[in-house]
Amino acid sequence: MQFSHSDAIWQAFPELRAGALHTGGIHADADVEATIASFSAIAEARLTQGQEGEFSEIQAWRRGFSRMGLKPTQYRCASEALLRRFRQEHALPRLHPLIDLCNAISLAFAIPIAVFDAEKIAGDLEVRRAMGDETYLTFAGEIEHPEANEVIFADGEGRAHARRWTNRQSGFSAVRETTRSVLIVAEALHAFAGEDMERLVATVADALVRHWPVAPKTAMLSLESPRFDF
Repeated sequence: MQFSHSDAIWQAFPELRAGALHTGGIHADADVEATIASFSAIAEARLTQGQEGEFSEIQAWRRGFSRMGLKPTQYRCASEALLRRFRQEHALPRLHPLIDLCNAISLAFAIPIAVFDAEKIAGDLEVRRAMGDETYLTFAGEIEHPEANEVIFADGEGRAHARRWTNRQSGFSAVRETTRSVLIVAEALHAFAGEDMERLVATVADALVRHWPVAPKTAMLSLESPRFDF
């Protein structure tokens, strides 16, 4: 299997830097609370200096959404949505140890992190413009069709595993108690995104190894090295 961004995405967003990880051996019994607390404290401290909309990481995604023709305060990247909720409630709901952990790391870095059940992906997964006939399953169980030219995560059977790029993932490949194999993707558009992405990928990999009996495969993606085989 392969994860990649289309050539058109790289041409439109040459500043994009992405990191990817894949591992099996995931289970829902890991105790990640102490680790979550440490990353949440980083986010809490940063939010005392200003709201998430002032962060350079978030501002870069807002500009990216505007370039996609979306209103950035109507459709927010996942990390902004998490930070906004965390600022208001000082906590995030618990869903699954891996999701909770990645959400906390996303808070600390202000960078969106997507986690997919790899066994639910058919063939390769590509970030590309939608044709308009792909299918997207909401968490409520409803089927949607992304608009033509919308940026989606599309697999080999035309399923959209995320809509509006980093805005909303699909319920079809959501991590659940039965999930064992996962693909984790983080993406950033801000200045120095490459350096931050290297730290983020290393941080996620270290957290995985500390909480599960795994040996994750990792990759840094860029215009010069755009594909991750896993």
